[in-house]
Formats: sequence, C-alpha cells, structure tokens
Amino acid sequence: MNSLGLAPSLISNSAEPLRWLYVSRRFKALQANLALQAATIDDANTKARGVIKTLNRNFRGESIVGHYVVAGSWGKNTAIHPPTDIDLCFILPVEVYHRFNAYSGNKQSQLLNHVKDVLTTTYSQTAIRQDGQVVVVGFNSITIEVVPSFIAADRGLITCDTNNGGRWKQVDPLAEIGVLDQSDNSLRGNHRKLVRIFKQWKRHCNVPIKSFHLEQLIGEALPRMTWGSHDEFWFDWVVRDVFAHMIARAGGGFSMPGGINEWIDLGDAWKSKAESAHQCMLKACEYERENLNLLAGSEWQKIFGTVIPEMVI
Repeated sequence: MNSLGLAPSLISNSAEPLRWLYVSRRFKALQANLALQAATIDDANTKARGVIKTLNRNFRGESIVGHYVVAGSWGKNTAIHPPTDIDLCFILPVEVYHRFNAYSGNKQSQLLNHVKDVLTTTYSQTAIRQDGQVVVVGFNSITIEVVPSFIAADRGLITCDTNNGGRWKQVDPLAEIGVLDQSDNSLRGNHRKLVRIFKQWKRHCNVPIKSFHLEQLIGEALPRMTWGSHDEFWFDWVVRDVFAHMIARAGGGFSMPGGINEWIDLGDAWKSKAESAHQCMLKACEYERENLNLLAGSEWQKIFGTVIPEMVI
C-alpha cells in the first residue's frame, strides 16, 4: 500500500486520455467570426429601405417601405461577414405586368431596364446595371440586387428571366425560407450553421458552386448522420461527412424545394475543390482527435482561411 492507501495496481491503470479538446472552441470561434456585425446590418437595411421607398414612390406614388420580399442569404439568415449583397424581390403593381407583357421582343429585359432607369434617377452617382434576372445597385458597402416581381395567381412570385429571348419565371422565396426553417428546427440549428460555414469555404477557396446548392446538399446530408444534429463538439465529423455527401452528389441534381416544379442541376465544376478540402479535413479530424491543436488548425485554415483559428486555448 502507498501513502494514499491504494494498491499499486490501481494506480497504474490510468484513465483513457481526453480527446477532441479543441473542436468545440474552434468551431464556435469560426461561427463568431462569420456573424454579421450590427453596424453592417444597419447600413445594409438602410440602403435596402431607400431602394424600396424609391421604387414605391415611382410605381405607387407613395414613399413607403412595403411590397417586397427579402430573399437569398439575407432573407434566410445565412449571410456571413462581410456580406456582399441583398436579394430584394420588389413586388410591382399588376398593371405593370400587363403593360410590359403586351410589348414585343424581350419584354423581361425591357422591364428590367425600366426599373434600372427609375433607380438611376435617384442614385445617379451609384453604378446600376441589369444583370440577367436582376437590377444590381452597386453601393460601396453592399450591393442590392433588385428582382422585379409580381404576385403569382396560385403561389409565390413571377419574376423576369431575360435569357433566350425572355420569359416569366415563377419562384417562391417564402416557401424556400419555410423549408429551411423546418429543417433547421429539426436539426437543432445546424442547417443554418453549416450553410454559413460552407459559404466561407466557397468564398475562401473560390469554389464555383451556388450557395443555394450548398444549402440543399447540407439539408440532405445532416439527417443521414448519427451526429447531424449534435453540437459543435462533433463539427469536425459533421463537416467531414457533409463534404463526403457533396462529392458523391456531383453531377446530380434536385427538385426545387417549396413546391415549384423545377429541376436544378448541381454540376461538378466544384468537385475537385471539394475533394481537396475533404482530404485536408481527414487530416484535421485525426489531429483533433489527438489534440494536436496547431496541426489541426493549419489544415482547417486551408479550407476556411484565417477566420477559423489555427490555435485555440
């Protein structure tokens, strides 16, 4: 017996060492660094309200903040710092639809040009241009992408598609937000967390994939994992397995969520960068398991840049 009254054999049977000591702190720090800042939010909202008032003043004769839907990352609460744009569906009076629908030629392009001219009158010192389905208002701090829209007879909105001679296109941004809400609630908030994290990969590695595609793939992958709704302690494995799912889905597609009958092709131009990232995170996961703080952080930074800390304490 020793001075503590314990047999030597009991002292030698040491407990299994603690592992994965840094994962939670690393991924919580990443999320904090990606969060939008209050000043940025205020500035973006001020500019969006100004655009909305300008359009309402021209098309309805009243300077109000109304008749719009915020779509995209801003509407879905998946934007990351620093934000690049706000997708703003401005709902025009129905008589504007009938007027432009009676025109010959690419009526959708003509409508976009008209909205561009209206905005240029107010924002004469700001670069404003038509780009496909939107009018881009290029403020210095953030871009407002205005989507001229009409309320559809059955559901959602009718928007402009100027490609191939022009057509009217049905979308339902509020239904998309509802689908994301439902998924996020069932996954304890992880769907939105992972969308923000993967958007940082897209930005840092210049990945040619749409954020909406990332959102869909993450929503597919998380429910298939045992740990898909677990907290940040599991995020090294969660991120790893989402990438594995993405790679397997390259070249495939999916039906537009929210009830809109449209097939979306995922493409595969992004696959090689996803494979490279996956190889880095396989190493990172092993380093995290062994608490090799700096080595793990170095691998994560190859994927997400310096917004994820190389060292955590």
